[in-house]
Amino acid sequence: MDRTERFYKIEELLRQRKAVSFAALQAELEVSRSTLIRDLAYLRNRLHAPIEWDRATGCYRMAEAGHQEGNPHQLPGMWFSSAEIHALLTMQHLLVNLDAGGVLTPHVAPLMARLNTLLEGGADHDAEQLRRRVRIIGLAQRAVQPTHFQRVGTALVQRKRLALSYLARGSGHATEREVSPLRLVHYRGNWYLDAWCHLRNDLRNFSLDAIREAHLLDTAAKEVPDAKLNALFAPTYGLFSGGRILWAKLLFTPERARWVAYEQWHPEQKGEWQGDGSYLLRIPYADHRELIMDILKHGAHCEVLGPPGLRQAVAAEAGKMAKKYF
Repeated sequence: MDRTERFYKIEELLRQRKAVSFAALQAELEVSRSTLIRDLAYLRNRLHAPIEWDRATGCYRMAEAGHQEGNPHQLPGMWFSSAEIHALLTMQHLLVNLDAGGVLTPHVAPLMARLNTLLEGGADHDAEQLRRRVRIIGLAQRAVQPTHFQRVGTALVQRKRLALSYLARGSGHATEREVSPLRLVHYRGNWYLDAWCHLRNDLRNFSLDAIREAHLLDTAAKEVPDAKLNALFAPTYGLFSGGRILWAKLLFTPERARWVAYEQWHPEQKGEWQGDGSYLLRIPYADHRELIMDILKHGAHCEVLGPPGLRQAVAAEAGKMAKKYF
């Protein structure tokens, strides 16, 4: 058994038998004398297990609850192997880098500190190696006020409404809204809130970084079935959803196809290699604004074959761009 299993086994034996000799523990665990000494020391000194040596009986036993001093001891409900803890520390490192606004990291820090203590052989060194050897570069991330994120999260959990002062970047105007939060979404490095907007009396999507003020209300949130929520936000491309679903037909040159063919733009996308090495990609969408941004980043390597409205919109945007340079 590995080290964490031994910890659990030691406590099980002491609680069941009340008093266990060193020799009996060593035989049950099938470990060397030095290993058992280290395990007992770790349980007592690092995990605060109330293990006592009874000189009269020559056995180890668990101290009674009333005799415990200092930090209370309780084994976690789930033990992790060393490899699993390393994986969780890696996830923490990813979270710190992806969570540019620092809105989640403070809440997982206590768990990460606990995992550090459970790692055998110097977790701090391992965590430092992760920070040095793994680099994540987030592009176009927009900072979110931690207090706004916390209030949105509280409203989601407690099923309460929020009063928001929200800046619509398209118009540049701020509006006062009362919303019922339904789902928090992390998309392309930024946080969004799917909610029922009581001002518009409809489902809306809000960018958390555009929230200027957020206040928790005592009013219960309006509930919307998941089926309705998914029907509006899930089927189409990106976050601009709602309305009639159209299918974009995008043809990529052979050079760019070698990358695009292995990218996922949408879970229901359909791709097909062409005879000349080009790649035809079909994507569902309801609002072309975000899709056009992704099309234009490929420049002349991407041609919109349909529908006509999307092709015309891309052509018009390309024309405006050309006027700035020619």
